[in-house]
Amino acid sequence: MSTTARAQKAPDTRGPVRNLLTSFGFQILAALVLGIAAGLIGRQLGATAENPTGLSATLDTIGNSYVTLLRAAVVPLIFTAIVASISNLRRVQNAARLAGQTILWFAITAFIAVIIGIVLGLVIQPGNRAGEGLEPGDPYTVGTWWNFLLGLIPQNFLGLTVSTSPGAVEGTFSSSVGFNILQVIVVAAVIGIAALKAGKKAEPFLIFTESLLKVIQRVLWWIIRIAPLGTFGLIGSAVIKYGWEKLASLGWFAAAVYIGLALVLFVVYPILVRTHGLSIKQYFSGVWPAVQLAFVSRSSIGTLPLTERVTERNLGVPRSYASFAVPLGATTKMDGCAAIYPAIAAIFVAQFFGIELNLVQYLLIVIVSVVGSAATAGTTGAVVMLTLTLSTLGLPLEGVGLLLAIDPILDMGRTAVNVAGQALIPTIVAKREGILNEELYNAPREGLPFADDSGDDDDAPEADAPSDKEPVSAR
Repeated sequence: MSTTARAQKAPDTRGPVRNLLTSFGFQILAALVLGIAAGLIGRQLGATAENPTGLSATLDTIGNSYVTLLRAAVVPLIFTAIVASISNLRRVQNAARLAGQTILWFAITAFIAVIIGIVLGLVIQPGNRAGEGLEPGDPYTVGTWWNFLLGLIPQNFLGLTVSTSPGAVEGTFSSSVGFNILQVIVVAAVIGIAALKAGKKAEPFLIFTESLLKVIQRVLWWIIRIAPLGTFGLIGSAVIKYGWEKLASLGWFAAAVYIGLALVLFVVYPILVRTHGLSIKQYFSGVWPAVQLAFVSRSSIGTLPLTERVTERNLGVPRSYASFAVPLGATTKMDGCAAIYPAIAAIFVAQFFGIELNLVQYLLIVIVSVVGSAATAGTTGAVVMLTLTLSTLGLPLEGVGLLLAIDPILDMGRTAVNVAGQALIPTIVAKREGILNEELYNAPREGLPFADDSGDDDDAPEADAPSDKEPVSAR
């Protein structure tokens, strides 16, 4: 395994207080605390979702603006990341084996997660413990296998969709432009494979795509640097809008989901890490910056640049493999959204409506969770996965409306687990294939994981991250 020598850095002469204040993790935690405090103050001043005040409007604007910034980069990031990741496989020996192992471990952990979800649903019985005042409602989006398959067929090169609805004034209409992430993924994958097949003639295109990806990632590093500000607004706004009282009627359901998420994150993942001979402490310290951002942003794709960076720099996965596995995971590896949550939610709906599930239906929950993860497409789309599960089981889709009130609260935990798994699987596979840089994995964590340490970087932070390693070939 060949590596580049790490450039010698000047000794860190900063004091412990400044080190703490410049720590990304500390900044996120401080923003969480301040956001909760601001939200509680806002509620004391009478702010609610129906009656906003100046404080609540400010928090909402800050939070929404940050999420908008993240989403603005989603399409170019996904396109360039997938094309570049597929093209990077040409630099890795046994690329097909690595890809197969990655997908296999995605399925294994999804299977474990959905079994945990089913067991918790049967033991806790959240549907039978639901509080008063819950009313069935129509979901705002419905996922079916047919729609999922049709959604894979690109309507145009960019996966662009335009929707028109009546405006606030009679006789007017408003239009909005969106992107079908599944179609973007399909287009990017096809172009990446075609570029590989084209050989040398496609080299200029691949070089351009990789350069464009670096530019997009640099913009995203800037966005990630202001994550504490976005955290402050998002958490403060969530406290005002949802508060804790909305958890009262769905308290057992929320508890079941978060217990399941905690079991996967703090029990299943550490067991997998340990059984592969790796340090649990180093795994958590390495992946934690991405987990924190995922918890706040509620978007695996929005967290993708940071997830890939910590997977390479902190966990020691070769860039040539990480640049393929992490983007793939950000779109298909959803232990929180696509395994634990739909399993518990489906059982909740069945219990609430007094429907007895049979063995075949429980098996269907497992199959849908393991196979249908791509339906979530890395966005805050767990509702799509839930409606896909309910429609497959023949359960009433009106049950989705019961859970929408607290979905944002649950989505924070779901996305955090998703991202933790998206970094874990490449680490496990790299270890199994003998290409993991264990020296880097076990190294002390230093600097900002999203800092670009290129020599021509004039605006890199003073506390830089460890250097990237050169791509390593699988045996």
